[in-house]
Amino acid sequence: MFDKFGEFDSCEEINRAAKAQLEEGDLEAIRTIAEENGLDPEDAEDYCTGAIEELTTPSLAAMGKLELEAKDLSLIGALRDWTDFIEQLCLEDEEMAFAVRRKGKSLKDCMALVLKTAFNAKARLDDRITKAAGLTPPLYISIPGKAQIKEIVREYYLGEKK
Repeated sequence: MFDKFGEFDSCEEINRAAKAQLEEGDLEAIRTIAEENGLDPEDAEDYCTGAIEELTTPSLAAMGKLELEAKDLSLIGALRDWTDFIEQLCLEDEEMAFAVRRKGKSLKDCMALVLKTAFNAKARLDDRITKAAGLTPPLYISIPGKAQIKEIVREYYLGEKK
């Protein structure tokens, strides 16, 4: 994912790297930085032309990283919804955006915690529901709600434990 420029720890690092490349006149490198960090190619062009002063913001840098990770993990369904929810948290809370962008934090590890929590909380589904679905009882399931996911995400990325 971060093949040429490596993983940046913050939007400030991304912006410093882009500024250095701009000063060198290497616009292709700026486009590569944007691509490697999941940033909008149009933002890279706007930065190259001087239409915007910085390549990215905390929330855009975090969402770009999440998008790259989700694509790399081929997330679909509920896991994609959970990623969208984390992106929403990044838009609402700049501290979360900074935390998501940090080196060493990954969507893979966060999703693993959500799944582990769900697995450990599984309960037997009523046999009538299982049979109505055309399945054979017993069936065990657990799907965490947004409040529980938010708690897990905050604990993983921010170290907040409730």
